[in-house]
Amino acid sequence: MIGGDDDIAEHGEVAMDRRRLVDRGVILCGSRTAWNREFRCYNGCSHKGRAACTGTRGNQFLTSRSPFPEKAIMTWIKTIAFAEAEGPLRKLYDRISGPGDNIDNILLAHSLRPHTLEGHMTLYKHVLHHPRNTVENWFLEAIGVYVSMLNACGYCIDHHYCGLARLLGDNARAAIVREALETDHIEAAFSPRETAALAYVRALTENPAGVAGRDIEILRATGWGDGEILEINQVAAYFGYANRTVLGLGVDTGGDILGLSPGSEEGGQWRHS
Repeated sequence: MIGGDDDIAEHGEVAMDRRRLVDRGVILCGSRTAWNREFRCYNGCSHKGRAACTGTRGNQFLTSRSPFPEKAIMTWIKTIAFAEAEGPLRKLYDRISGPGDNIDNILLAHSLRPHTLEGHMTLYKHVLHHPRNTVENWFLEAIGVYVSMLNACGYCIDHHYCGLARLLGDNARAAIVREALETDHIEAAFSPRETAALAYVRALTENPAGVAGRDIEILRATGWGDGEILEINQVAAYFGYANRTVLGLGVDTGGDILGLSPGSEEGGQWRHS
């Protein structure tokens, strides 16, 4: 139990910080991660794991700095915290930080090589959040969630499902979308056009060498233009990269704020909100 005696006995001061939050009435929402921690998502709701967001927005966020200090961040390699960053890394952190100077753990994992952090953010921003994309943003997020499910990447599922729910603005629909992706009953929540796109995404994720020209022809036949097909391809490919970064380095959601994004404006604005 969060902040309970067993939690405190095992995790000491970090668990005491969690108990203080519970005692103050701060409801934390769930993440299927190490320590069975509970976290608050962007919507400020009390959902746990696979349940849908309630959509009740809160004004308190848990970050990687408080009440979960840097020592609690779960990666298998060393990272450099916001407060310790200098030079080019600090400049990048200033560009990408969220509320309370929070840096998502997937980005902290790059901190020993800031040039790879810059490359990651450039790809992420332009593939998923560029204003000249024409595929609906919520569907691009759904592609990311689906790829992450196929790759069993809980970190990216948790983050991007919250982003998907936020973009849809309809938590009941978001829950239906998630169930359809989890159970592979895609047609229950998606149009025939979207279902064809997700079939392509699955093939590309599970057997990329098996994708052929006929798969592109199917997408065209269901109404996707070649530019939109490129967007779908790039989002699926990006999440393959992101999933392997997370799974290969043991990145956890501990201290992250779920559901934030850098926005879709042009230029070098990467700050998460």
